[in-house]
Amino acid sequence: MSTDGLNSRSRPWSSCKPASVFAEEPWRGLSGDALPGNGRSCLKPELSIDETEGMLFALAQAVEQRDRHTAGHCERLAFMSVAMGMAMQLDRPTLFTLYQGGYLHDVGKVGIPDAVLFKPGALSAEEWETMRTHPARGEEICRHVASLRPVLPVIRHHHERWDGSGYPDGLRGEQIPIEARLLQVADIYDALISPRPYKASYPPSQALQILQEETNRGWRDPQVVDLFLKLHENVISKIAEFTTGADHNLQAMKASLDSLQDLLDSARVPGPCTVPQ
Repeated sequence: MSTDGLNSRSRPWSSCKPASVFAEEPWRGLSGDALPGNGRSCLKPELSIDETEGMLFALAQAVEQRDRHTAGHCERLAFMSVAMGMAMQLDRPTLFTLYQGGYLHDVGKVGIPDAVLFKPGALSAEEWETMRTHPARGEEICRHVASLRPVLPVIRHHHERWDGSGYPDGLRGEQIPIEARLLQVADIYDALISPRPYKASYPPSQALQILQEETNRGWRDPQVVDLFLKLHENVISKIAEFTTGADHNLQAMKASLDSLQDLLDSARVPGPCTVPQ
C-alpha cells in the first residue's frame, strides 16, 4: 500500500465539496459528516486505515494472489457491493463496511490448505468441512482490530442462504445482515464469470441466469438479486472502467467512488431501491 505522503500509521482522506453536492451523494464524506460554517464539507478524518488494519488488507490481497484465477476479485467485489449500497442510499458507514468487506470477506482462506483451496475436482466431505471454516477463521483474524468490528458480520455471514441452508450459523431471511446479503450476490456473480481451478468462466448472461435459479431455489434474497439485475447492464457490467487496480489506500478509494457515483448518475438508476434490512 502506498502512503502517498500521508502518515504511515493513519491514512485518512477527506473531500472539500459544496454542501449541496455532499448531501446528494450518500457515499461522499465517508471520513465524517460535519459541515463547517462556510457550507463546504472539509471533513475530519474520522475513518482511517491504521497500521494493523492495513496489514490485514495486505494479508487479504496476499490470499487473493495465491490463486491467479482470483486476481482483482476483491476490488471488483468491493465496488459491486458499494454500487448496490449506493443505489439503496445506505448511509456512509455502511458503504464503508461494504468496501472493507469486499477485501476482507475471504481473509480466513489464509488458513485453508492449498490442496483444498486449489483442488481442480470436487471436494470430499472432509475437505468441504475444512473449506466451510473460512468465514469463522476470517472473523477471528479481524476480531482484534476495533475499527473492523462493523465488518465482522459480513465476513462471518457471506455464505448464509436466504432459506437457512447456508453456513456457518444457518441464518435465514433478514437474520442475515444486509451487508452480507449484498456482498454475497456480488461474490457469486464474480466467481461465476471468472475461471476457477474446478471450472471455466461463464458468460455474464449465464451467470445471471444461475443467480436467478438459485434465488428461485430459495438460496438468495430475491430483492437483492432483483436490484443486482437492474444495475447489471449500465453499472455492474462496467466495473472495470472505474476500478483502479492501483494501491488501495483511501485516496484511491475516493477517486474510484467518484467515478462510481458518476456512473450511477449517468445510468439513471431509480432510487432509492428498497431492500428490507
